[in-house]
Amino acid sequence: MNRVVIVTGAANGIGKGIAKAYAKNGDKVVLADMDTDAGNMLSSEFNNQGAETIFIKTDVRNEQDILQLVNQTYQTYGKIDILINNAGKNLFKSPFDVTVEEWDDVINTNLRSVFLCSREVAKYMKKSGGSIVNIASTRAIMSEPHSEGYAATKGGIVAITHALAASFSEYQITVNAISPGWIETGNYEDLREIDHEQHFAKRVGKPEDIANACLYLTDTKNNFVTGINLVVDGGMTRKMIYEE
Repeated sequence: MNRVVIVTGAANGIGKGIAKAYAKNGDKVVLADMDTDAGNMLSSEFNNQGAETIFIKTDVRNEQDILQLVNQTYQTYGKIDILINNAGKNLFKSPFDVTVEEWDDVINTNLRSVFLCSREVAKYMKKSGGSIVNIASTRAIMSEPHSEGYAATKGGIVAITHALAASFSEYQITVNAISPGWIETGNYEDLREIDHEQHFAKRVGKPEDIANACLYLTDTKNNFVTGINLVVDGGMTRKMIYEE
C-alpha cells in the first residue's frame, strides 16, 4: 500500500495488533511507545518479515515528544497518511482517593495526546488528505465504580473525534473513533465459557478485531465515513442482563 502510518502505544496490546495489521498490509509503520525494549524488538520482528517499520520512543504526555515523533516521521518518509491514536492508561481508583496528579496524568495520556498528535499530523495531511482513528472505549458510554478518570478521557475522545472531523473536513482528512469492548491481550486460552457468553458474538474480542476496524476506517474507499464512533464489542454493550 506504501502508506505511512503512525501508531501510538504500539509496543504492546491492541496497539501491537494494529501495527501488525498495517505492516502485513504493506504500509510503512512508525511505532511510537515509551517501552523502548518492546518497541525495538517489535520493529526488528516486522522488518525481518519484510515490512518497513521504525520505532520512535514517545511519551505522549510530552508535547515535545509528539513534535519529535511527527517531524521525524515526515523527515524519514516525506508524508504521513494515517494516525492511530491508541496510547492510553487505566485509572481505577475511588474518586475519594484520586490525586490531582493522577487525574492530570490520565487526562494528558489519554485525551490531551489525541488533540496534540492529531493537530501535528494534520499540518502535513492538509496537503493531500489522510485518516485519523482515535481509540476510545465502551467505557465512554457505560461504567463500573471507580473509573471516573478513564471514563472521562474516553468520553472526551468520542467528542473530540467529531469536532476534529468537522475542523479537518476541508482538507479531506477523515477522523473517526473506535470503542473497543472486552479485548483480550493476554492468554486467550485462559478465558472461561462465561466470558465468551457475555457477547452476542459468543466470544471475547482480540486485537485483530480492532485492527480490522482501523483498516476499514483508513481505507480511502471508505472516506464517506467520518466523525463516527464505531463500537467493536461483540454486542456486549447491547446485551440485556438479568440477575438469575
